[in-house]
Amino acid sequence: MATILIVEDDAAIRTALIRGLRDRGHAVTSAPAALEGLRQAVTDRPDLVVLDLGLPDLDGAEMLRMLRAVSRVPVIVATARDGDAEMVRLLNAGADDYVVKPFSAAQLDARVRAVLRRADGGPADPSIAVGGLRLDPRGREAALDGVVLDLTPREFDLLHYLAARPGQVVTKRELLTQVWQVPYGGADKTVDVHLSWLRRKLGETAQEPRYLHTVRGVGVKLVDPS
Repeated sequence: MATILIVEDDAAIRTALIRGLRDRGHAVTSAPAALEGLRQAVTDRPDLVVLDLGLPDLDGAEMLRMLRAVSRVPVIVATARDGDAEMVRLLNAGADDYVVKPFSAAQLDARVRAVLRRADGGPADPSIAVGGLRLDPRGREAALDGVVLDLTPREFDLLHYLAARPGQVVTKRELLTQVWQVPYGGADKTVDVHLSWLRRKLGETAQEPRYLHTVRGVGVKLVDPS
């Protein structure tokens, strides 16, 4: 069963798609406008988004661009625009597939399952090693010198993002966008607090860093202490 977010302003179409996909075993949520859809996609992290282009507050293509800045969730565009140039533009902008209106729930379900199969068939995310630090992204487990660290989900996400970029300075704005998936606003203090917690679990401090080094006025980087 997949969790699907439908972003569609037409209530009748939205209701029919929700019913049809639920009848086929999916969990379905919905939004009638782009900004609400973007909020749900970032907050709830569905397995797939079905995105209508003709939305009342923003064009769906603009929502797709904004979503792709903060998420890799698969997106199927639902559109009445069937020109080849338009389809190419949307696929190049980050859509994974498209359906042209009118379409049935059965047709959409087939597209959903095909896109999810492709998403699941990608290469496994490899383990990461930096010094004595080891991360297993699939098992969501981190260990330091062979000892498993007791990390919250957010702490793991933060550590994983930095460990995947050893020696690279990452800004707090990038961390808020990529780890917290906050496309706008957000407080740097949130990052500071989680970095402090991570340092404590790594057995270091900001004054005596080993792995996590602050670059004043720029951001933070994770390095091999050896």
